[in-house]
Amino acid sequence: MKYSNPQWDDTIVALATPPGVGAIGVIRLSGPSAFGIVNQLFPSKDLEQQATHTAHVGLLKEKGEALDEVVVTLFKGPRSYTGEDVVEISGHGSPYVLQRILDACMRGGARLARPGEFTQRAFLHGKLDLAQAEAVADLIAANTAATQRNALHNIRGGFSAELKQLREQLISFSALIELELDFSQEDVEFADRSQLYALVTGAHERVSKLAASFQLGNVMKNGVSVAIIGKPNAGKSTLLNTLLNENRAIVSEIAGTTRDTIEEVLNIDGILFRFIDTAGIREHTADQIEQIGVEKSREKMQQADIVIYLFDVNTMAPVDLEQVQREFDAAGYKYLLVGNQIDKGEETALRTKFDRSAGQGVDSSRLLLISAKQGLHVELLKERLVDLVLGGQVSGDTTIVTNARHYHALQEILRSLMDIRNGLDNHLPGDLLALDIRRCLQYVGEITGEVSNEDLLDYIFSKFCIGK
Repeated sequence: MKYSNPQWDDTIVALATPPGVGAIGVIRLSGPSAFGIVNQLFPSKDLEQQATHTAHVGLLKEKGEALDEVVVTLFKGPRSYTGEDVVEISGHGSPYVLQRILDACMRGGARLARPGEFTQRAFLHGKLDLAQAEAVADLIAANTAATQRNALHNIRGGFSAELKQLREQLISFSALIELELDFSQEDVEFADRSQLYALVTGAHERVSKLAASFQLGNVMKNGVSVAIIGKPNAGKSTLLNTLLNENRAIVSEIAGTTRDTIEEVLNIDGILFRFIDTAGIREHTADQIEQIGVEKSREKMQQADIVIYLFDVNTMAPVDLEQVQREFDAAGYKYLLVGNQIDKGEETALRTKFDRSAGQGVDSSRLLLISAKQGLHVELLKERLVDLVLGGQVSGDTTIVTNARHYHALQEILRSLMDIRNGLDNHLPGDLLALDIRRCLQYVGEITGEVSNEDLLDYIFSKFCIGK
């Protein structure tokens, strides 16, 4: 796909490294005049006669005045990121020097690139599909190992591959059904309805899994909020400090010390957890400020993705913990019941106290005993939190949907697949089935870019950084 807009036939230039002082800065040009523009500034040799994927050291000069000593790297189209001729100038990282080089390139005929225009040109020249192009932005914005892995998986075509086979099969059936319309008077069927039904059923299952992964993808991209709640002096602030390995929250023996919520972010195994230390929850307090803190704690608990209910393992009665579990189950919380201060008792005896086999109703899979003060079993708590989020859903080749645009398109694909299946169940004629198949193909194409429009592309790539 390539638009006829003349703007795609010019040459663009931009700083490809972050602005500010650094050891080096890279300026990138792409377009038919990229080699010629830089050649005018590089008297050391004729760049237009050099081989692709080569680097050349020399002075950049404009009207005889030296601008910088640089390394010029050449990438001849179509063997380049954008599919066009690309030149990268690696110069010293002075903002003043880099700006002078940019100005010289623009005086030579290049224009300043818009945000995401290099990747947009890569898409328009068929180097990437739209889902892969958007994964480039995700990789640039990745701040955890999980988001990095997922973005790389999608750049390599992982998400696109999930949809490519479906698209090709639907196009094949659509062509056969369209052919039937040309022979409508003969009442013949070229498309095997049973095969189409099996295809649609299998596709619905695969697309449903992709759509369902958006909840996890959203967590991976935006982080997980974890509310640490419990009675006063359960050790909530001590646990937060131990998790962060710093004294972030005030710790005191005085009940009600924490009056407001404290939030801190921690990266655990590539997932961002936003821990919220809340005021201790007790039913009756005469302190008005503490009452407000308790109300905030309840509010944070309702908003959190995960709740850690921290309790003193030495004083909590199993029947009371069982009641907490029933309340959390009824509210639909994701939670862990974490018994603290095992350093003050005998660990085996304390475990037996809450063991289901001892006749109590506490779910052992939700229960964990730790010492926040001593750091005992805190690493195990981190592992349990990660397991609670991922639930075994992620492996090296798993596609996780993190893009809201993709999620909404997948929802439409599911609706279209259901319409096709209902049409087959009701023996609808080929012309009506063809309409449903075309609608399904429309939404598949919106994800990968086979079907798109210029306004949508401009919006998507405008969110990229300049130089990419």
